[in-house]
Amino acid sequence: MAPDIVLTWPTRPTDELSVHVHRIIHAVTSLGGAVGWLQPPSRERSDAWLLPLLDEVNGGDAALCVATVDSLPAALGCWRRDDGPIFQHRAQISKVMAHPHSRGLGLGELIVSSLVVDARAKGIETLRLSARGNNHQAIQLYERLGFTVWGRLPDAIEVGDLRFDDVHLYLQFDRPSTVRLMGSLPEGPGSSVAHGHQADADGSPAAPPRGRRPHAPDPAHMRPGSTDQ
Repeated sequence: MAPDIVLTWPTRPTDELSVHVHRIIHAVTSLGGAVGWLQPPSRERSDAWLLPLLDEVNGGDAALCVATVDSLPAALGCWRRDDGPIFQHRAQISKVMAHPHSRGLGLGELIVSSLVVDARAKGIETLRLSARGNNHQAIQLYERLGFTVWGRLPDAIEVGDLRFDDVHLYLQFDRPSTVRLMGSLPEGPGSSVAHGHQADADGSPAAPPRGRRPHAPDPAHMRPGSTDQ
C-alpha cells in the first residue's frame, strides 16, 4: 500500500516539532548531507535554527514545510525573506532534506514545489536557492522545477580539506504591473556614470556609441584587491 504523505506548515514551536526536526537533521547530517551542518547538531543547535525561523513565519517573512509519511515527519524545507527594506521582494529556499528512511518517495521535489507555490502567493518576486557543486541530482531537480543557474562561486564551500563550488539558482515570478525594470542602467537613486561617459543635456547618462563596447579598465592599472562593493 502506498504511504500516506501529508504536508504541514508549522507556525508555533512545540516540543514534538523540535524533536522531529532534530531527528531529521541529525539523520541527514550523519550521512554527510549538504544541509549546513558538518556534524550532526545537538538538539540545542537545531532549535537555534528552528525557533527564529518560526518567529519569521509568524511575521509573514518565512514558511516551514514539513512532510509526514504515515503520520511521522520525514522531510522539511523552508523559505525566508531576505533582510532589508530593498530586498523584501526576494526570498531564499534552504534546509531542504528528507530522512534517509524516506528517500525515494519524491519528498524533496514535493517540499520545494510547495515552497515555490507558497512564496509566490506571499508576494515574493524572486526566489533563490543554492546547492553544493557536487550535488548534481539536487541541481537537476531545481532546474526541472524551473530554476535557472545564475552563477557559481568556485571552490567556495569548505568541507574539511575539500572545496566545492557554491551553485546559485533563481526562479523569477511575475512582477506588479507598476514595476519598472532598470537592470544596470545608470539611472535612479544611487546611480553613477562610468568613467569616460558623459551625461546628456537633460542630465541622463548618454548611451555608448552604437557598435562600440563600453570601455573596460586596463587590468594593468587596477590596484590589487580593489572592488566596487
